[in-house]
Amino acid sequence: MLTNQFPGVHVKEIPSGARPIASISTSNTVFIDTFQRGPVNEAVRLTSWADFQRIFGGLWKESEASYGVLQYFQNGGSVAFVVRTPFVNTGGGALPAGVNKFQEATVTLKAGADDALTAKAVNGGSWGNAIHLGVVHHATDAKLYTLLVREYKGDKVVAEEIYQDLSTDKDADRFPEKVIDGTSAMITATGVDTKRPALTDAAVTTLDALKEQAKSKFTPLATGGDGFVLSSTGFETRARDAILGDAAARTGIYALENIVPDIFNIMCIPVAGLLGETPAKMVYEAAEKFCRDRFAFLIVDPGKGIAHNKIYSDWFSKMGGAVSRNAAGYFPRLDIVDTADGDKQRSLAPSGMVAGMMARIDSSRGVWKTTAGTETRYSGGPPEYKLTDLEQEPLNRLGVNAIRSFPVYGNIIWGGRTLVGADALADEYKYAAVRRTALFIQQSLQRGLKWTVFEGNDEDLWGQIRLNVGAFMQSLHRQGAFQGKAASDAYLVKCDGDTTKQADIDLGIVNILVAFAPLKPAEFVVLNFQQLTKLPE
Repeated sequence: MLTNQFPGVHVKEIPSGARPIASISTSNTVFIDTFQRGPVNEAVRLTSWADFQRIFGGLWKESEASYGVLQYFQNGGSVAFVVRTPFVNTGGGALPAGVNKFQEATVTLKAGADDALTAKAVNGGSWGNAIHLGVVHHATDAKLYTLLVREYKGDKVVAEEIYQDLSTDKDADRFPEKVIDGTSAMITATGVDTKRPALTDAAVTTLDALKEQAKSKFTPLATGGDGFVLSSTGFETRARDAILGDAAARTGIYALENIVPDIFNIMCIPVAGLLGETPAKMVYEAAEKFCRDRFAFLIVDPGKGIAHNKIYSDWFSKMGGAVSRNAAGYFPRLDIVDTADGDKQRSLAPSGMVAGMMARIDSSRGVWKTTAGTETRYSGGPPEYKLTDLEQEPLNRLGVNAIRSFPVYGNIIWGGRTLVGADALADEYKYAAVRRTALFIQQSLQRGLKWTVFEGNDEDLWGQIRLNVGAFMQSLHRQGAFQGKAASDAYLVKCDGDTTKQADIDLGIVNILVAFAPLKPAEFVVLNFQQLTKLPE
């Protein structure tokens, strides 16, 4: 509408209707388990193995997923969300022999017979028992002191923090909790007004001298406990309950609700393979539903100690609702050298390695490329059982993906089906790459079309939707995501009066039809040979 009333040339900008749809991530991976240390029931975003070591303590023989995270980053993973869910005694009653209550390590430093400073590890676990404290007093001010905080591994200092000129005056800016809480990676502190902790050693009066003291001179934190771990009697049910979590409290898998607006694409729960059939089924069914509702994909690990000819009938087929198009299973487990347990051999769930390889292939080839074949040579231990072609055949027909070891090619993934990829099921999402591509498109469009909500539901809106969704699908087509040379053979975008009737408009609904011709893997390459015989002249 023209508002300028004076004669002349007037310029008006007209919106093009272009609202580019961004591609979402495809391989952000979740790991859920108990870990040596770290925030509890909080999804922490990591971008490297160094991040995991710093926050969660690195490899721990009692944590199957700690090895999975290592293999994920070793094989190409770039973003992981790690949820620490301690396995606690939810059923009540006495703890079994050898099991310590999950709690933070703590110690109270004294001023004579009085309490002066209570220090507590920032999170629960026996790791906190390795923290030691040292104190020196200010040379002239009777209210001030310096606290030296150290974490030891054996007799070696692996972390150190120094808090100088802490005050015994609760109103001072340097009162302990005001300085330490939220700053320290090791402890929280509670000071007592007017009370200064005694010297670590009466003969040691300077910080430099304190640093030179042996570990035995320092005051250790104590009573930190890990709760139930892999070697604990009855850990299976506690692990199940911890992972299943509580939706209202956002614990266990529900801790992932707090990562919004970020997303995850793949979920790994390596410890589930060690829980036994019934607890594993409960965990995987809940995980599959959680993934399905969030356009994510679940990797189901094989149970431990199950033979190749029983792995489907005795394990994967018994995972109930987890046998779905949003999940894939791999076999066998991996045989690794456990550097966290005296270099012993360890049977490891393969999901971390597979997720890392998915991330690598997604980055180099696209999510539509099946994560299998000679380019999936992975870093990590070999399969603990070497399948033959004849042994793999029935597994492949049932939708179980093999991990194989071949001369020259090494250890590789040799299967790319979902858990509904059995030939007899004839599911349209037989292949994991096709399903993951569909999930990628669905979530990209869901996020990219938020702007359409509350817009006028007519041809103007429909045209903009066709323009933007068509541009997104065409960009994927150019990258080789679909079958067909021509766009009309590769994908379809329809949003008009045929898809959205007046009855839909009256209900506030706009219907968009998006279809694509998936790029499916060549599982069976058939070579036909014919011998040519020269005819007599």
